[in-house]
Amino acid sequence: MIREPVLNALILAALLLVPLGALAMDEPFLITLATKVAIFALAGVGLNIALGLGGMVSFGHAAFFGLGGYATGVLASHALNYEPLMTAPFLIEGTTQMLVHWPVALLLSGLAALAIGALSLRTSGIFFIMITLAFAQMIFYFAISWPAYGGEDGLSIYVRSEFPGLNTLDPIQFFAIAFALLALALGFSSLLARSRFGLALQGARQNEARLRATGIGPYRIRLVAFVISGMITGLAGALFADLNRFVSPAMMSWQTSGEIIVFVILGGVGRLFGPVAGAGLYILLEHNLGGLTEYWKLPFGFLLLAVVLFARGGLIGLLSGEKRDG
Repeated sequence: MIREPVLNALILAALLLVPLGALAMDEPFLITLATKVAIFALAGVGLNIALGLGGMVSFGHAAFFGLGGYATGVLASHALNYEPLMTAPFLIEGTTQMLVHWPVALLLSGLAALAIGALSLRTSGIFFIMITLAFAQMIFYFAISWPAYGGEDGLSIYVRSEFPGLNTLDPIQFFAIAFALLALALGFSSLLARSRFGLALQGARQNEARLRATGIGPYRIRLVAFVISGMITGLAGALFADLNRFVSPAMMSWQTSGEIIVFVILGGVGRLFGPVAGAGLYILLEHNLGGLTEYWKLPFGFLLLAVVLFARGGLIGLLSGEKRDG
């Protein structure tokens, strides 16, 4: 067995070395796959804060993923069409700058998470799951009925957004951006888990009554964690829109929420690098099995079932041989 910190380092090194090897072999498609892994892992890191630390099984994180994508798509489309978003009461113009897209995506997804969390966190269990799903579906259908930005057909982004000093159209440079943001999110998640706030959040998951006895209200702790979780997932959505140069309501569908949950479960719920391992395994199976049959999700389903039944710590827990309490 491999100790978990060593395993985490190996996973991070593998994610970095694969695109570098692909660059040496002149295989840009593999670099794009690695970028997709990094982006999906970032979305999983966001969900893992809510699910792994707080025990909040959200089936609506696709809403934040999609809102982040639309933040990029809408701002970029207005910049390319030379049309301001609004002229009154003040002028707001579009832009193709990532350093503007990201704060907007974080703010938009954070506000949505605040509104959704404020209502859904008054419930628990299956009711919480269904309310988060209901809100995500409401936003999904709103996007479908929004003809100004493509409606059901989605919105094309003809030029990838810009980052100072880098050529974002170069696959390896765009991967470097996604990898750097993932590394920052992992570092932030690690610090959060070990902070007083993180310990209180885990306390709310394990024993609410004991946490209340210390004078800390679980509701506020969970709400803040839910907002942070949504913001990180929204940032991943902004990157995903730029990667594909396209955004559509499909990013907000319940299937996308399910995929993000799968990344976390596969890698290990509550494990720092669980979303990275889960996203990597998912993309690897999709790439290899998807080329053999369109029904590749059937064997994948059996794998997921085996993980749930026999490897409760996910891929990370299985390889490290450690059990995680709770």
